Amino acid sequence: MSRAVQFSEYGGTEVLRIVDVAPPTAGPGQVRLAVRAAGVNPIDWKILAGYMREATPVTLPAGLGRDVAGVVDQVGEGVTEYAVGDEVLGTALTPSYAEFALADPAALVAKPPTVRWPVAGTLAASGNVAWAAINRLKVAEGETLLVHAAAGGVGTFAAQLAVARGARVIGTASERNHEQLRSLGAIPVSYGEGLAERVRAISPQGVDAVLDASGRGEIPVSIDLAGGPARVLTLVAFDAADTGVQIYQGEREQAGTQGLQEIVGLIAQDRMRVPIWRTYALEQAAAALDVSRSGHLGGKIVLLPA
Repeated sequence: MSRAVQFSEYGGTEVLRIVDVAPPTAGPGQVRLAVRAAGVNPIDWKILAGYMREATPVTLPAGLGRDVAGVVDQVGEGVTEYAVGDEVLGTALTPSYAEFALADPAALVAKPPTVRWPVAGTLAASGNVAWAAINRLKVAEGETLLVHAAAGGVGTFAAQLAVARGARVIGTASERNHEQLRSLGAIPVSYGEGLAERVRAISPQGVDAVLDASGRGEIPVSIDLAGGPARVLTLVAFDAADTGVQIYQGEREQAGTQGLQEIVGLIAQDRMRVPIWRTYALEQAAAALDVSRSGHLGGKIVLLPA
């Protein structure tokens, strides 16, 4: 038997339980991972609360988590990409808040020895979204990108990807996260009234592109700063479609592992940092989700099942 986090009804973290389950078996085209790290993302507590029951239906009892890093311990029929003992990271097919999870090899990449387990377990969801968004915006060397919520999960990856491609990044964040943004190569500015003036003080001609990972009503000022909606992309303001901005709707599912490969390469070269806010044991999943839901974190949250 193995341990996994499950819930049998929607609600707050009080409905979570640690249960003994039979380890899943790798079917054809699958691998089983002994999970070493599972990233905690906002979508996890939203699924738990029932907010995503239409977009992401589950059959109760259900588990949580998609981000995963671990050691291949079982290989299904037809799999040639990985062997037992390989260290990998990516997206799980079965809930990753568990000691074992199944994965499609096409959604995994090899974990370099220099990438720590807590970092490896947090890369797939936020990293793939950031990579797809930066590509959609066609951010190029010498351009200026404005990232709203640059200290958040997706924003941290997006800012560093853009910097690595030779762009200048201006990032909005609360004052206490400004030093972190500077350490990532971004120029921090504060949220709120007067934002356009603060950005223009840094970039008088405005910006070339804007990535909105905040959803706090910055679309009008973003369009103004970018000189139009064409190169403004939002991850969260779905009600802004009539403004002409780009709406991101899950293109990470089509990205394969290209984004992860680039991100892992940058981390291995010490050209990207992934701040880890806190790590928790599997038994502390409820506490981890409570912290995630509180927001305003200084990095990623990770479960360490083993």
